[in-house]
Amino acid sequence: MFSYLNGSFWSFVFVLLIIGTLLVVITDERDSGKKISWILVITFLPVIGIILYIMLGFDIRRVRLFRTRRRDFLRFFHSRSDARTRRILFGNDATMKVDARYRDLATLLSKSNGTSVTDGNGIEIITSGKRKFEALSEDIRNARHHIHVEYFLFKKDKSSKMIKKLLMQKAKEGVKVRFIYENIANINIRPRYFKEMRKAGVEVVSFTDPKFSALRLSALLNYRDHRKIVVIDGKIGYTGGMNISDDYFIRWRDTHIRITGNAVASLQYSFMASFINSGGKIEDNLGPYFPVQEKQLGNDLLMQIVPDEPEDNWPILQMGTVWTVEHARDYIYIQTPYFVPPEPLLLALKSTALKGTDVRLMVPQKPDSVYMGPANRSYYHECLEAGIKIYEWTGTFIHSKTIVSDDYLSVIGSANMDFRSLEINYEVNSYIYSKDVALANKAIFMRDMKLCREITLNRWRKRPWYSKLGQSVMQLFAPIL
Repeated sequence: MFSYLNGSFWSFVFVLLIIGTLLVVITDERDSGKKISWILVITFLPVIGIILYIMLGFDIRRVRLFRTRRRDFLRFFHSRSDARTRRILFGNDATMKVDARYRDLATLLSKSNGTSVTDGNGIEIITSGKRKFEALSEDIRNARHHIHVEYFLFKKDKSSKMIKKLLMQKAKEGVKVRFIYENIANINIRPRYFKEMRKAGVEVVSFTDPKFSALRLSALLNYRDHRKIVVIDGKIGYTGGMNISDDYFIRWRDTHIRITGNAVASLQYSFMASFINSGGKIEDNLGPYFPVQEKQLGNDLLMQIVPDEPEDNWPILQMGTVWTVEHARDYIYIQTPYFVPPEPLLLALKSTALKGTDVRLMVPQKPDSVYMGPANRSYYHECLEAGIKIYEWTGTFIHSKTIVSDDYLSVIGSANMDFRSLEINYEVNSYIYSKDVALANKAIFMRDMKLCREITLNRWRKRPWYSKLGQSVMQLFAPIL
């Protein structure tokens, strides 16, 4: 009798847990497609679904602790930085130089952490992993004051170890080297690998350290630091899609940028926020980290570095991407390895194509994971029907995340066209307001098209029934991938 009552009690508790979890999902203010996906998982696989939701679905965007952490950093930064630096980052002096069509976008993008458009910049668009490795290695060797490094992936292969060795050598020479590695992405790397760096004098922290046990598991597993940032002496910056590994330096096609000028200050600001919020300390005077930039002939690009964080009020990169798509007149060309767009972005893409704008999407034919192929392709049919042109890269793998539109706006960064990048991850994109850069970016897209096969609507309709079924199933779960 007791065992029966005991069993009934736990069954009752389990049902309440399922109902409670479903209520949390339903009352969540996020995208309805994501809510439906979680409801399906929890309903049909309740035990696994609840565990996955706790680990991967819990929304910290409005959790007070994380927003407090942001305010603490802002107080630290504003108390330690000078008026010149704050004006570069938040002054909006250069916004009026942006073409009038795009000033609303620049204003929108500054609403997350306030970083504004900067002028006096120069960039090199890097599409070769070999070139990125050589340039980065040389800049590290020439560093005199500090090297700040933040990467989603920093592997143990040959080229990664060479970069690691350079960082350790510079630390031994007295250069301040700070290093952030992402917890889960590098989980297969033993602590000894980073301990060697610490022993050489590199200040290593793991991302992120929320210092709150009830949220720690969700934060570690779900809210990932997907950024790729290097800042050297406050004068040179790197960002884009390339991580540190042989895949990016040797095998894959990706896009990165090397930056000089005032935009480096925005990268520096983003790095410092991540470093301090992950438990690192910066006790020095901040002045040398934000030096006066040397003006170089011909380097006067307008750039806006836009970090996105899940504790922000608004998913600013998603909003910026939707705005960019909706306001494209003549063309918009997009490269992304993962195409699982949130509903607002998908609707914007279809609407823009239907009004006659040339919308082109380039994705890999062979993704780097088994499930991403069906997930990407689950959106092809409705995109093709709307007139979007889809091209699959036939090379090994294309990891590039770029947008170019109307011979003026270019976007190069770390964010994919998926729910995770645009709603959950810590990301950073560069918005470049320049005709010359847009034309260069457009030429790169056209060159890449030569290694693509176009997917036509007639051809797509003839795919096997089992492919259609698999893609339909993947689309149900796409919002939580």
